[in-house]
Amino acid sequence: MTIGGHLGELYGLPVFPYAPGMDQATLPEPDSVAWRLAGGTYDNETGWAEGFARFCAEVDTTRVRALVVGVWEDAYDSGPTHVIEALADTRDRLPALRSVFLGDIVFEECEISWINQTDVTPLLAAFPALEEFGVRGGQGLVFPALRHDRLRKLVVETGGLPVEVVRGVAASELPALEHLDLWLGTSWYGADSEVTDLEPILSGARLPRLRHLALRNSEIQDEVAAAVASAPVVARLEVLDLSMGTLGDEGAIALLGGQPLTHLKKLDLHHNYLSEPVRQRLRDTLEAAGVEVDLDEDDADHEEDEDGTVHRFVSVGE
Repeated sequence: MTIGGHLGELYGLPVFPYAPGMDQATLPEPDSVAWRLAGGTYDNETGWAEGFARFCAEVDTTRVRALVVGVWEDAYDSGPTHVIEALADTRDRLPALRSVFLGDIVFEECEISWINQTDVTPLLAAFPALEEFGVRGGQGLVFPALRHDRLRKLVVETGGLPVEVVRGVAASELPALEHLDLWLGTSWYGADSEVTDLEPILSGARLPRLRHLALRNSEIQDEVAAAVASAPVVARLEVLDLSMGTLGDEGAIALLGGQPLTHLKKLDLHHNYLSEPVRQRLRDTLEAAGVEVDLDEDDADHEEDEDGTVHRFVSVGE
């Protein structure tokens, strides 16, 4: 699967695509939308920083609550350091900013595993009141351990998540975090973490308010599921998401044989490689207890070699 559509909502607000020089009469109220800012594209030749400067001149930024950063110039070759610097330099003009998504880039603009990123944590340091942060693209992504007291939601979407990023997130102090979503990806595109790197997350020690945990889009989904089966953090979750990866019977049976999951509101396993008997066991065990279970096979596909070796694929790779 590729990412073919831009975000439609952020921070509970509809996304509005801003372009420099728009008719002022057509602009929405600054706090009523999440503003999408892109630059250097075929239909918007203005560079990202220049477009952002014009946005600041045309919109009352003191009321802006959410920003979606779209494609920047040469995303195949360079990261968004200039974007982060522009936002950080303007932080005094963005006192109401509570949500940022960095890299709302679809495959026609740049495939997810070719999006260049950078150290994104200066953005979190510049906005201590930020409540939601998302980033797409793992190439060059850096996320050293940090402390952020207000962040409630963290999303990292990649086709291959570097182990140092996994370890940085896992070692971070995020006492307000309720929603963590990591797309671990495949080694073809830079994923090199192991289940042991997730242990600080699975223990829940630094995440006292976590209620929604997604560890998905992974080529080691069975191993992740087996670790989750006995993870202390699961007891206080409402949503557990192990979707989009290569989950097979081994991982699902480990889940069924581990701690009870009947307290969950939802278990998301869509895009899976489960046999029908195991799918039925999941339904019988969890749906009867009122858990919403998503077992949609979605676009799950596989290849089989002449020797019978089966190759499974994550949902989002390249």
